[in-house]
Amino acid sequence: MHFAMLTKLFRQTAVPIEYRSNFLHLYFDIGWFGVLSGSAINFLNIYATRIGATGFQIGLIGAMSAVVSLFLAIPAGRWLQTQQISKAIFWTAVFYRLGFLSFVFLPWLFDEQGQIWAIIAITFLMAIPLTPLGVGFNALFAEAVPSEYRAHVAGIRNVVLSIAFVVMSLISGYLLEHIAFPIGYQIVFGIGFFGAAMSSLHLLFVKPLNTEPLTLSGNEPTDPSRPSDAAEDKPQPNPSKRMASFLSTLRLDIWQTPFRNVLLGLFGYHLAQYLALPVFPLYNVHILKLNDNHIGVGTALFYLTVLFGSTRLSRMVQRLGHKKVTGLGVAGMALYPFLLALSHQVWHYYFVSLLGGFIWALAGGAFANYMLEHIPPGDRPSHLAWYSIILNMAVLIGSLGGPVIAGEMGLSGALMLFALLRLLSGLGILKWG
Repeated sequence: MHFAMLTKLFRQTAVPIEYRSNFLHLYFDIGWFGVLSGSAINFLNIYATRIGATGFQIGLIGAMSAVVSLFLAIPAGRWLQTQQISKAIFWTAVFYRLGFLSFVFLPWLFDEQGQIWAIIAITFLMAIPLTPLGVGFNALFAEAVPSEYRAHVAGIRNVVLSIAFVVMSLISGYLLEHIAFPIGYQIVFGIGFFGAAMSSLHLLFVKPLNTEPLTLSGNEPTDPSRPSDAAEDKPQPNPSKRMASFLSTLRLDIWQTPFRNVLLGLFGYHLAQYLALPVFPLYNVHILKLNDNHIGVGTALFYLTVLFGSTRLSRMVQRLGHKKVTGLGVAGMALYPFLLALSHQVWHYYFVSLLGGFIWALAGGAFANYMLEHIPPGDRPSHLAWYSIILNMAVLIGSLGGPVIAGEMGLSGALMLFALLRLLSGLGILKWG
C-alpha cells in the first residue's frame, strides 16, 4: 500500500472542524479495540480449545451473550432513548470490558474444565452491558458522524483496526510460542484488557452532533393542555389495553416497513457467518495442527488485506452503493470456509486468510451503513434494537448449531455447507434487501 494513499485517507483538512474531534476519537477507539481483538478476543477460543473445550462448549462461549441480548435488546433500546447516548455507551463499554480482566486470573483459580465453564459464565455476565453497548454504538455513530462522511469514517476505522490487529496478532502469537503455557495466555489477556480500557476512554469523548434528545417515532407527543393523570379519572386497566401497550413496547410496527427486508437479509448473513465461527478453531487446531504462531500470522494476514480492502471501500460504495457492496461482500465470504475446508497445510491457511480479509473488508465495512440508510433518523434505537435481536438470534443458533452440524457431517463437510449458506445470503441481500 502506498504511503500517499494512507495520507489521503487520514487527511482531516477536508473535514469540517466541528467533526474532527469525533472522528479522531472514533479512530482511537477502534485502534485500541484492535489491540483487544488481536490479543484476548482472537485467542480466547483457541485457549479454550487447547485446554480441552468441546465444540459444544466453544459454541456456548458465543451463545451466552446472544441469550442475554435476545431478552434485553428491546428494553435496552427503550432505556437508551432516555439516556445521554455518549455517556451510556461509555459506561456500558466499561462494565462489559472489565470482564476481560478476569480471564487473566482463571489459570490460578480453576482446573481446565473449571476454566472453560468460568469463561462461559463470564461471557454470560459480560453480555448484560454488551447488549445496550451493541444497540447504542450504531446509534452513537449515526449521531456523531454525518451521513456523507460515514463511508469515509468507516473505511478509516477498518484501516486502523486492521493495523492494530495485524501488529497485535503477530506479537501475541510470538509471546504464546515463547512463553510457557498458560502464562503466555495470561499476558495476552492482560494486554487485551489494557486495550479495552483505552478504547472505552475514547468513547467518552465521542459526542452526538445533534444535542436534542432522541425521540420515539410513533409515540404521541406531550400536550401541555391535556390534564394530568392526577386530575382525571383513571380508567381501570383491561387486558386489551395491556396487550396494546405490550405490543407498542415491542415496536412490531417496524416489521411492517421496508426495514423488514433489511433485517431478514442481515439475519441470513449473520447466521451463515456464526455457524462457521465455532468450527474454525476446531479445524485449525485438530485438522491443520496449527500452533499459536501460525494462527497469529494467519490472522495478521487476514487483517492486512482488510486494511487494503478498506482503502477501496469508499470508492466502491460511491460506485455501487452500500447495498450492493454488502451483498457482494457477503456472497464472497463463502470463499473462506470453502477454501479452508480444502486446506491441509499452513500455507493454504495463509492464502485463505489473505483472500478472506479483503472480502470481509467489503461486507464488514458496508453493512452497518447499508442498515443505517434504511432507518428513520428519529427512531434509530428501536430499529437497532430489532437488529440486535436478529443478530443475537443468529449468534445463538449459529454458535450452538455449527458444532452440532460439524459433529454430524464432519468439519470439512460442515464448512462446505456454511460456504453455500453465505453465498445464498449474499445473493438474497442483492435481490430482496
